[in-house]
Amino acid sequence: MTVSDPYVVALAPRVHAFVQPDGGWCLNNAGFVGDGRESLLVDTAATERRARLLREAVLAEGLALPRTIVSTHHHGDHTYGNGVFLPEARIVGHDSCRAEQLAAGRQLHLLWPQTDFGEIEVAPPSLTYGERLTVYVGELEVRVLHPGPAHTTGDSIVHLPEQGVVFTGDLVFHGGTPFLPMGSLAGSLRALDLLRSLDAPTVVPGHGRVTDPGAYDATERYLRWVAELAREGHAKGTTPLETARSADLGEFAAWRESERLVANLHRAYAELDGLPEGSPLDPVTVFGDMAAMNGGVPVACHA
Repeated sequence: MTVSDPYVVALAPRVHAFVQPDGGWCLNNAGFVGDGRESLLVDTAATERRARLLREAVLAEGLALPRTIVSTHHHGDHTYGNGVFLPEARIVGHDSCRAEQLAAGRQLHLLWPQTDFGEIEVAPPSLTYGERLTVYVGELEVRVLHPGPAHTTGDSIVHLPEQGVVFTGDLVFHGGTPFLPMGSLAGSLRALDLLRSLDAPTVVPGHGRVTDPGAYDATERYLRWVAELAREGHAKGTTPLETARSADLGEFAAWRESERLVANLHRAYAELDGLPEGSPLDPVTVFGDMAAMNGGVPVACHA
C-alpha cells in the first residue's frame, strides 16, 4: 500500500468512510453503511478504477452491494463512479443535483482530457428530494438534508444521528481550500451553522482525513477572511485575480489548492454585485484565473 492508496476507516458499527489521500483535486471521500443484507453508499469516485476499489472495499467489510447511493452533489469526482454500481443501486440526490449533473455531463473529461477516467456513465439521481429525506438501511436511520446553495446549489448532507456521524460532502475540505464558484459564500456559512446543529462528533469531509467539528471553525475563518478580502477588493475596484495575488494567506497557506482563492473571490464579488446565490459564473474565467494563480499551469486531477 502506498500513501496515495484509498483506505477504509470504521466510524461506528456498520458505518465506514472510504478516504482517498491526499484529498486534492479529484481525490474525494465516500462512505458506506449497512450489513450483509443491505447497504447504502455516500458518493462514489472520479474514475472507474477508483470506483471499483470502493466496490471491493464494501465487499471486503462483509456488506451487500449498495441498493442506494446518495450523491452529495453533482461534481464528477463524487459521481463519475455511479455507473459501477448500476443497475442494482438507486441514486438519490437533491432536485438541483440531478439538473446540475445532467447539465454538466462529462465535466471532468473537459477539464482534464489527459486523465484516464475509464468507462464512465453519467448517472444522475433517479430519486430526488427538496429539503430533507430519511432513508432506512435495515434499522439504521440515514437523514439526507439540503443546506441551500453552498458548495453547489444541489448539496446534500448525510447524517447518521444515532451513530454521531455526518458526511459533509464538499461543504468541508479538511486541509484543503473550500471551492465556492458554483454555490454561495453566504450559503456556505449558513451550511456550517446547520452542520454544527447536528452535533455529530465524527465528521467525514468531502476531501481530507476524517475529523471532528473543529473543521467547521477553520472553514468559517477562511470564508469570513475571503468575504473581507472581497469587500476590500470590490471597494477598490480591483479584479478577483488582483485581489488574490496581493493576499497574505496566513494560516491558510498550508491548505491544498490555494489557487481556489481567486475562484472564491469571483463568487464573493458576484454576491456583492447583488447576483442571486448560485448564479452561474464563467468557468473559462474562473479556471483561467486559477491557472494564473497556479503559476500559469492548469490545476491537475490526481485521480
